Amino acid sequence: MKVALFPGSFDPLTNGHLDIIKRASRLFDTLVVGVGTNTTKAPMFATPEKIDLIKQATADIKNVEVMEITGLTVAVMDQLGAQFLVRGLRNETDYLYERDIAEMNRHLRGDFETVILLAHHENQNIASSMIKEIAHFGGDVSALVPPVVSAALKAKQIN
Repeated sequence: MKVALFPGSFDPLTNGHLDIIKRASRLFDTLVVGVGTNTTKAPMFATPEKIDLIKQATADIKNVEVMEITGLTVAVMDQLGAQFLVRGLRNETDYLYERDIAEMNRHLRGDFETVILLAHHENQNIASSMIKEIAHFGGDVSALVPPVVSAALKAKQIN
């Protein structure tokens, strides 16, 4: 059984993330979307909210599981029995970052493969940090995120 982990903070989930999830789900028996916390950023959504939004956005993909992850990615992979780590690339800056992370993960646990999926052109400029900034100032991000996330962002603006 081929198990893959797609880790990230997903704050919020974008159409780019969802595209990677859909494409990766066709490559593996089980794809675990691991929702972690980026300690360098202030989150817009709490982890349980992010998990719920991702579950709703991926409800039609039967081999996708969504869970909170903490600690080292390679330790989570061990717990899951995952042999593959999925990452998405938007541009050359992402490549440099992901290359270094892949090498460090290989150093920590060398018995898995990092599978990199290139972002489709319509998603190459979408970043969660940009989505948060635009939404914070009341801009329309509905074309950049799944409908459930768009509604959740609007609800945050009301509060």
